[in-house]
Amino acid sequence: MQELTLIQQLAVFVLPLIFAITVHESAHGWVADKLGDHTARSMGRVTLNPIPHIDPVGTIVVPLALYALTTLSGGGGLIFGWAKPVPINPRNFRNYRRDTALTAVAGPASNFIMLLLWALVLRLSVGLENSATWIAEPLAYMAVGGILINTILMVLNLLPILPLDGGRVLASLLPPRLSFSYAKLEPWGLFILIGLMVTGILWPLMSPMLQFVQTLAYSIAGLM
Repeated sequence: MQELTLIQQLAVFVLPLIFAITVHESAHGWVADKLGDHTARSMGRVTLNPIPHIDPVGTIVVPLALYALTTLSGGGGLIFGWAKPVPINPRNFRNYRRDTALTAVAGPASNFIMLLLWALVLRLSVGLENSATWIAEPLAYMAVGGILINTILMVLNLLPILPLDGGRVLASLLPPRLSFSYAKLEPWGLFILIGLMVTGILWPLMSPMLQFVQTLAYSIAGLM
């Protein structure tokens, strides 16, 4: 990616990013709908149309600003953002704790499926290098971006910090009393996450899983 200009890199990342956040959020709503809570569907959030899911600040401004800063500084900082949370009413679930966990894990699971699909796209682009170079190269760059974005979103969201998906899963697995106490930390979750970023702890914490997942993806692409 270093050989591309900033504008070219942004162009490569836009489509994978839109897919990543849209499918992630829609997956939450789709699973909740199947488990008895139709809130998201009634509000038009079970859709692959990215517009209902976009948060102007979290989806556009923050990721672009962080990406520009890290690129211009030559660093490898973590780029993150967020979409509008899908409205979920756990009281509608048939099994409150189980269905809350399943709904939460649906988002990271969708990112895992997408990064595997991007790995297949990367493999396809390698096969087109000799016959269709004009499409093979941009397709390869986009696939690499898709793998990276979905890996980061999946691993970040699986951290056991509320309100991240991993925090929701952990709260559902803990005994009721511990879960109630743990839920009290949710208002501080964003500050905890920012604190981990500022202190430089977040990236080393995520790196082993990021490397493992990307290695898996590139193995599928036949590039390992």
